[in-house]
Amino acid sequence: MPSALSPSAWLRGSRRPSWLYDPKVLRTEVLGGLVVALALIPEAISFSIIAGVDPAVGLFASFTMAVTIALVGGRPAMISAATGAVALVIAPLNREHGFGYLVTAVILAGVFQIVLGALGVAKLMRFVPRSVMVGFVNSLAILIFMAQVPEMTDVPWPVYPLIAAGLAMMVFFPKLTTVVPAPLVSIVILTVITVAAGIAVPTVGDKGDLPSSLPVPGLPDVPFTLDTLTTVAPFAFAMALVGLMESLMTAKLVDDLTDTRSSKTRESVGQGVANIVTGFFGGMGGCAMIGQTMINVRVSGARTRLSTFLAGAFLMVLCIVFGPVVSDIPMAALVAVMVMVSVATFDWHSIAPRTLRRMPLGETVVMLVTVVCVVATHNLAIGVVVGSIAAMVVFARRVARLAEVTAVTDPDGAAVVYRVTGELFFASSNELVGQFSYGTDPDRVVIDLSAAHIWDASSVAALDAVETKYAQRGKTVEIVGLNEPSARMHKTLSGELVGG
Repeated sequence: MPSALSPSAWLRGSRRPSWLYDPKVLRTEVLGGLVVALALIPEAISFSIIAGVDPAVGLFASFTMAVTIALVGGRPAMISAATGAVALVIAPLNREHGFGYLVTAVILAGVFQIVLGALGVAKLMRFVPRSVMVGFVNSLAILIFMAQVPEMTDVPWPVYPLIAAGLAMMVFFPKLTTVVPAPLVSIVILTVITVAAGIAVPTVGDKGDLPSSLPVPGLPDVPFTLDTLTTVAPFAFAMALVGLMESLMTAKLVDDLTDTRSSKTRESVGQGVANIVTGFFGGMGGCAMIGQTMINVRVSGARTRLSTFLAGAFLMVLCIVFGPVVSDIPMAALVAVMVMVSVATFDWHSIAPRTLRRMPLGETVVMLVTVVCVVATHNLAIGVVVGSIAAMVVFARRVARLAEVTAVTDPDGAAVVYRVTGELFFASSNELVGQFSYGTDPDRVVIDLSAAHIWDASSVAALDAVETKYAQRGKTVEIVGLNEPSARMHKTLSGELVGG
C-alpha cells in the first residue's frame, strides 16, 4: 500500500506515494494537515500548562513528534503530539526536580518504548476485546467534549452563537462541496467575522505566547549519575506505558475506520524514536493524539503520512510566520471543531435500545466500566486496563459454566464413567472436585476427558485431588481421552503440585 512506505523507500522513491500522482489526494492531505495544525496549537499550549512548562515546550514537542512519527511510525495518517496523559505523568517530576529531569525522562521513555516494541508488547493488543474498544471510543468522545466545557463557561455571550455557527457550517458546508474541509472553512470564516467586527472573545493568543524560532537540539541539563537515573526511571517507564497504550489503541481505531492494517510493532518503536528526538529538542514528549487523529482521518479524510508530516510542519510555520494571525483565531471556532469531532467519534449504535437489548449483559457492563474508569481518571490507559480485566472476569465466569460432568454406570455396576465436557482452567476446575460421588461409586472409576481441554495447573491439581479422594476409599481412577496438549500438561504436573 503506498501510504505504508518505509522511510527509506519513501526517500529513495522506489515506490511513489499516492499523493505524488493524485492531485485530489494531495489536496486532502495538505488541507487535513493544516486543520490539524490549527487545532494542535491551543491543545499543545494547554498541555504545557498542565506539565508546568513554557507553552513553546508543548508546541515544539507537537512539531517534532508529528514530523518524526510521519517517517518512522507504523500507522499512516495518525497524529502524534504533546498529550494530556503524558503531561499528567511527567508534571510531578518537573515540579519537584526541574525541566532538565523532565527532558531526560522523555528521552528515557523513548528508549523504554523501543525496547518494549522490540519485545513484542504490541501483540498484547489482541487481548483487548471489542467491548473495551467500544468503551474506549465512547469515553474518548466524552473526554474530547469535556475538554471543551471550560471554553464554554464564564465567557462572553458572543462565544455561544459563534460555536453554534461553526457547528452549522460543519454540518451543512459538506452538502455544497467537500473540496475544502468544513472545519477549515469554519475556522477561517469565524476568524474573519470576529476580527472584522471587533468582537471581544477568547482567542488562541490568550492561551500563551507562540514561539518565534525553531527548536535547537541539545543535551538535558542534569548530572549524568545513577541517582538521576533512579529519579527519572519510574516516571519514564510510566510515560512509556501510557504513551504506548494510547498510541496502539488509536492505531487500532484508525485501522478499523480505514479498513487497513498497520504494524503495531513498528508503531511502538516509532513512538520511542519520536520521543527521543523530541527530548533532545527540548520537548515534553507525547504519543498518539486521538482527537486530532479523528480530525485528520474521519473529518478531513486524510490517509497518508503526508498529512501527519504537514501537521507538524504547518504548526511551526503558523507559529513562527503567521503567529499574529493565528493568535486572533477565536477559541470558539476550535471548540466547535472539537465538539463536532466528539459527536462523530461516539459510537451511538452501541447505546441504541435495540443494541442494548440484544447485547449480552456482560459485554455492556464491560463497556460501561471502561467508560466510567476513563472519565473518572481522565486516563485512557487506566480505563483500557480495567476494562480488559473486567472482560476477562466476565469471560472466565461464562466459560466456567460450560464445564459439565455427567456419569454413566455400567449395567453390571462394576465401573462408572464420568464424561467431562468443557474447558478446564482455574475458574471451572475449582468446582470439578465436588461433582463426583466418592462414597457410592463402584471400585473402578473412568474419567473421560475427550470432550474437555486442560489449560492450567489448577485443572491438573483438581484431577489429582479427585484421584486422591477415590484412593482413600480404595478405588482406582483411570483418566482417558486426553488430547495431546492436555496429556502433556497432565503428565508433566500430575503428582508434582503438592509438597510431601
